[in-house]
Amino acid sequence: MLDPQQMLAGALSACARGDKAGLRLIFDSEGPRLVAVAQRILRRYDLAEEIVQDAFIQIWNKASHYSPDRGSARGWIYAIVRNRALNALRDGKRWELTDAETLERLQDDAQETLPTDLFDELDRESSLRRCLGQLDETKRRSILMAYVSGYTHGEIAGRLKVPLGTAKAWIKRGLASLRECMS
Repeated sequence: MLDPQQMLAGALSACARGDKAGLRLIFDSEGPRLVAVAQRILRRYDLAEEIVQDAFIQIWNKASHYSPDRGSARGWIYAIVRNRALNALRDGKRWELTDAETLERLQDDAQETLPTDLFDELDRESSLRRCLGQLDETKRRSILMAYVSGYTHGEIAGRLKVPLGTAKAWIKRGLASLRECMS
């Protein structure tokens, strides 16, 4: 049986090769402790969960950068969570959630002010319209709400009646698809 350090190092290697089972292994073995570390720093459980979700994306994307010569796998993983939590403290406004009253108001008038017609107003021949048209409706709407209408992630989540992490993921994935299409 592998010791936990070897298991985590192997899981990071699996992530680097694109094997999702490696990420699942890290999540199952370290997830609750990672949330606890982030919560100690941030003093908010909801933000700690968001930080850990973002950290797992970074772990997946950067697993090939891990080198056992420079430290333990556990230390590398926890450093990512710690650094993301500290960055969130420094950039506190970005992580503010919408209060319950505002969320309720946003949900009530969600359909009235969604920027769906902004897409229709784009020049039919533009590459931006073509690339936005390739996105599914939720990603397109989320991006337009964030970058054209100026809504925060919390406001977008409230208007679309989805969890904050879901709205953030739609925007992040949609932007990645847009970058790829536009290049």
